[in-house]
Amino acid sequence: MLRTRGPRRTITALAIAAAAALAAPTNAVAQPAPVLPQGLNIEALASLAPAIIGAAAGPSDIAGGPQADLLAQARTLLESSNLPESTKATLARVITFLDGSGGGGPELPPESGPVIAQFLYPTLGKGCISATADSVGTALAVPGPAHLPPPGPKAGQAGFVFTALGTKKPAAVQPTPLTVSWVNIDNQKSATQNLTAESKINPDGPATLSAIADTGRGRVLAVISGSLTTQAEGAAPITCSFLPTVGMVVVP
Repeated sequence: MLRTRGPRRTITALAIAAAAALAAPTNAVAQPAPVLPQGLNIEALASLAPAIIGAAAGPSDIAGGPQADLLAQARTLLESSNLPESTKATLARVITFLDGSGGGGPELPPESGPVIAQFLYPTLGKGCISATADSVGTALAVPGPAHLPPPGPKAGQAGFVFTALGTKKPAAVQPTPLTVSWVNIDNQKSATQNLTAESKINPDGPATLSAIADTGRGRVLAVISGSLTTQAEGAAPITCSFLPTVGMVVVP
């Protein structure tokens, strides 16, 4: 289970801002890697992204509980900051997702298509392709019932999929696995789970890992982070770490 010591309001407001500041379209190629905003510390990102989960793991009525101050700070940041309009729009989505005032979750596809919620921004894995080549990581969430990722999340579950673009297939042993930490802000269920290659998506690469979580119905906030080990046939394994990336999904 995910453990927190309670919301740290200022830090978490910055975490939400950091997530929004990194929002960018997901590219279908591993190069060029996304550029982090100037002055944004990578180590700080690693500690700030899970703080969003910490804020969500409070009272179920987030708008009326201690998180009200957090949301007020985030709104002030939104109104007073010099952020690009696209970034402000992403930050506004996070706020409305947390307080429930306007949905804020992913846009739904046509009724005939699968519901896929892309994470807010692509992440970066230094040296994941080679000593001189980085990998862009993309993540998505799928609310059940659905067929993907195999064997498919059932009603009340969510599937999470992470792909490290440009990499080889995952090694059989993952010393420090990628994990998804999630919290359902409506029923307060939370957990941290390993992402694995058991679903056999892209078995020959790029490395694609997944997990299915018993989230229950409601608004789910998730952070994917950790390390990935890949190995080409006859080559030495490559282990690298990915910056945390944040996602939101509504499980009906």
